[in-house]
Amino acid sequence: MRGARILFRRGKIVIGRGAKIHPGALLDAQRGTIELGNSVSLNPYSIIYGAGGVKVGNKVRIAAHVVIVSFEHNYSDTSKAITDQGVTLKPITIEDDVWIGSGAKVLAGAHISKGCVIAANAVVKGETEPYGIYGGIPARLLKRRGE
Repeated sequence: MRGARILFRRGKIVIGRGAKIHPGALLDAQRGTIELGNSVSLNPYSIIYGAGGVKVGNKVRIAAHVVIVSFEHNYSDTSKAITDQGVTLKPITIEDDVWIGSGAKVLAGAHISKGCVIAANAVVKGETEPYGIYGGIPARLLKRRGE
């Protein structure tokens, strides 16, 4: 965990046994909670913002440059600057045995089911099916593991 930034002063971060957090990674609880399961790998320059809550299961691989953000900026009121409209918190769940490829984005409210593979640079919002392989922007089901 040397070389990683772990910020939890206003929130909570729980890291499971055998987790590897590589240099350059950032975990920022932001008044929320980030939970990493056992044997999670968070590779260089990946970011997890936990304002809305992020729960990562066991044996999850998160490649370099992945961004996981559990909130959305509000912007509907055109009489106010976006920065003055606050955020909407939406928890993210990533179940066991998931691989998230380099550069992928996991957006507020996403639920990545057990055994999924998320392709490099995919953007995930919403719920996936177990053992699905997802890619694209927005991410869509390409096929299933084992097929």
